[in-house]
Amino acid sequence: MEHALDTAAADMAALSRACAALWTANLSLMTAFMQVQAPAHRYLMARKVARNFNTLADQPCFSAASRESFARLAGRWTVKADRLSPHEVRPRKGPGLLARLLGAP
Repeated sequence: MEHALDTAAADMAALSRACAALWTANLSLMTAFMQVQAPAHRYLMARKVARNFNTLADQPCFSAASRESFARLAGRWTVKADRLSPHEVRPRKGPGLLARLLGAP
């Protein structure tokens, strides 16, 4: 039983470090977004920032208030990306390009 508690604590500590790293990386990505002028790059960066915030919003290592803030930020960045989209935003059907290239069914 003690080993399971140690493992759970180690897993939570690793998750906390990973979440902190993702949060830091997202801050860097948002900074880069503000400095880049190319619309295609800004679009892709905004999409990635939104996905990162969605990921952070799902993590138990943050407080409920932080997760709610991350969810709101994900929504804002999604809207920003939609405005920058070079084409009509449509829900993706089936696997993405990378999955198709890798032979996903």
